[in-house]
Amino acid sequence: MMPPSHDHVSAPSTAPPSTPDRVEYIVRPSDDEWLIEHDGDRYGPYKNSREAMFFAIDAARKLGALGKNTYVKMTDHAGHALTTWNYGVDRYPAVF
Repeated sequence: MMPPSHDHVSAPSTAPPSTPDRVEYIVRPSDDEWLIEHDGDRYGPYKNSREAMFFAIDAARKLGALGKNTYVKMTDHAGHALTTWNYGVDRYPAVF
């Protein structure tokens, strides 16, 4: 998977609300870098949103292939959802 952080395009689809059986990865900006948040941990930093989305989608796809209900959400600086990728719904490899 991804090493923890020291700091701790396709058309968007709609992700259902988070439930206990859903595994989510959130890609978000942090100053001039990007981080991936998953299960209380932060990974990165990544140099841009595209690189962070690539790694988050790859990790979500691997868990999805193991039967987990996974999705990736990218947010802007205000926390508004910009792009969402859902395992089994959206194309892989993702195009953005």
